Amino acid sequence: MIKKHTTLITLLLLSFLTQAQIQPASEKKTLWYESFSIRGYVQARYNRLLETNAQLKCEQCDRSWGEGGGFFLRRIRVILFGQISKNVYFYLQPDFASSASTTGLHFAQIRDMYFDVGMDAKNEFRFRIGQSKVPFGFENLQSSQNRLPLDRNDALNSAVSNERDLGIFFYWAPKNIRERFSMLVRDGLKGSGDYGVIGFGAYNGQTANKPELNNRPTFIARVSYPLEIGNQIIEPAIQAYTGKYVINKDQLTPGVKSLKDRSYADERIAGSFILYPKPFGIQAEYNFGRGPEFNPRTDSIETQSLQGGYVTLNYRTHYKQHQFYPFIRAQYYDGGKKHERDARSYTVRELEFGVEWQPVKTFELVAMYTLSDRRFEDFSLPDNRQKGSLLRLQAQINF
Repeated sequence: MIKKHTTLITLLLLSFLTQAQIQPASEKKTLWYESFSIRGYVQARYNRLLETNAQLKCEQCDRSWGEGGGFFLRRIRVILFGQISKNVYFYLQPDFASSASTTGLHFAQIRDMYFDVGMDAKNEFRFRIGQSKVPFGFENLQSSQNRLPLDRNDALNSAVSNERDLGIFFYWAPKNIRERFSMLVRDGLKGSGDYGVIGFGAYNGQTANKPELNNRPTFIARVSYPLEIGNQIIEPAIQAYTGKYVINKDQLTPGVKSLKDRSYADERIAGSFILYPKPFGIQAEYNFGRGPEFNPRTDSIETQSLQGGYVTLNYRTHYKQHQFYPFIRAQYYDGGKKHERDARSYTVRELEFGVEWQPVKTFELVAMYTLSDRRFEDFSLPDNRQKGSLLRLQAQINF
């Protein structure tokens, strides 16, 4: 009997020890702040070399263009981000080079502050809530850290100042396509990031860091898909939005006529085609629509049609660890810029060519020559067309 009990106890102990060896030690619980990462970039510019017209300016592009410009910190971004739980992702990006006025530089301002909430185990279905980029236009979504031309094109960027607004967006993309979006940025192919194969949502419509003024959201939808064809990747896309834009009283020069409620239709549709540089690349976009625009003949702001786009040709090559991206871009835009004074009226014809040099991943240098013909008119300057050229330089560090 004792022998049987001894044998039973021995078997139980062996079973326990075996299970103890098989069972892994309990994993240390990861605290939410331990999943955060920090990255960022800084851009320093000088635009006055070989300048032929100091009155040629671009408020939306770079306020250090032309007379009064000099060495300029264009962006100082520090980004805090992380997957704080399986289905919740957090992203905060302030900029420390915002201009509060023409005489006040380097103020801190929020660019992005949002969180993604995944609706399934793979986070293929997710909602983005907060201030983030509005999914309209590839170049608008592409980070300035990755873009080749120093500024975004006028035609599509005039849709959303600073590319961002407060709202809620739904994005869907299968896991393999989300990984492809990530690869297009990580591997130096100048991707736009992951904004889904299908995206739609609602936002205030007054642009970033501005309060809602009409209690009516703007609605947007976008479809985009990166296709692998042999060794190449192409990404066609179509996007559209509709809403109302309310011109703030502070944007109006005394004497300008406007609608009583200052509320104007703001609607656009755009097409995009991207051939990623492997090694030759093409980036082309065009949009049509209508929005508020100053009419110098009547001194009034009216809802008018708009259109324009751009084509960028680029090439990727390397020598040892050095990366080179020569590029050329032609752009055209005819329409208003709702977020500028008096919904300033524009006609833009511009040709830019240059090269980006990356000796190491943490440093980039861009030299770009610009040939520009710009008509930009408001109540104070009802007949204003400026032509000229300039050589522009930008040094960028990435961390």
